[in-house]
Amino acid sequence: MLDDQTRRDAIAIARFITDHKGVDTVALDISQTCGWAECFIIATVNSMGHLRGITKELWGFLADMNIEVINRRKNIAGDGWELIDCSSILIHLMSAEMRSFYTLEKLWHQGVPIALEA
Repeated sequence: MLDDQTRRDAIAIARFITDHKGVDTVALDISQTCGWAECFIIATVNSMGHLRGITKELWGFLADMNIEVINRRKNIAGDGWELIDCSSILIHLMSAEMRSFYTLEKLWHQGVPIALEA
């Protein structure tokens, strides 16, 4: 079961992404089906420029929340999918094409959606 702090962090991150024009943002509690993470956040970005911008803004937001990014790199991925590993929370920012191709929500269908509304 997802602990309260991780749930609050995931909701805050997902809302941040949505506020920065991330599309169809979802958060999934995968804690019951995964041994190496507790939550996935998945969102679609509109372009490579959007992906770079939202990723850089998100890194600052995560730092402000005292959430460590394990895989922070200087260069944002050029393939349309940026994975941001925060240990228990994995953030997937994806182009529409990548999201449609990999269908992470279907792959992780046993994950429980986390309500993002207040």
